[in-house]
Amino acid sequence: MADFFTSLGQHTFLQMAVLAALLSSVACGVVGTFVVARRITYLAGGIAHATLGGMGLARYLHSVHGWELLTPLHGAVSAALAAALVIGFVTLRAREREDTVIGAIWAIGMAVGLVFIAMTPGYSQELMSYLFGNILMVTVSDIWLILALDVVVIALVVAFHNQFNAVCFDAEFARVRGINVEFYYLLLLVLAALTVVVLVTVVGIVLVIALLTLPVAASGML
Repeated sequence: MADFFTSLGQHTFLQMAVLAALLSSVACGVVGTFVVARRITYLAGGIAHATLGGMGLARYLHSVHGWELLTPLHGAVSAALAAALVIGFVTLRAREREDTVIGAIWAIGMAVGLVFIAMTPGYSQELMSYLFGNILMVTVSDIWLILALDVVVIALVVAFHNQFNAVCFDAEFARVRGINVEFYYLLLLVLAALTVVVLVTVVGIVLVIALLTLPVAASGML
């Protein structure tokens, strides 16, 4: 432990990693609370795996068709938001079970991502590294991105805390009281999607579910 703190004072990349972990825990804790309360814990997994499809498409368009300004992060954000809105609209309008829709998004996102990765010429290690992430490679721009997410999450939760609670615990009663359940449910999904995108760049797709759900579940037990 002493060696770690000594190295922490000497190496910038360790300082960035610790800062990224602390900032990520804010969004995880806040958004994860509502995700667990709403019982849509697999939502994180579905959106996380859908981002691979967006990243694969972005990388393909960048390499094959010369879309120079397009980066994997742009594809991840677009895919995550699209997945969240599809899950929300199908659940609300088609009255389909959330776990069924999430499972479909999960499979389709992974399949699309792997297809575009295979179609893209060159070495695709950058995209495959998103499966597991690398917190030691966090950059200053990543830190600012996570900080911006924390500010947005905290601001929205403070502004709409009662509405989010109503949607998560008793949507029918909230609807009777005149709360726009559909709007706040979709807003919650969008917050979860943005949190997943940021976490994918830090810890990878595999650990997103664990970070969003396990700390909240453990605190609930205590």
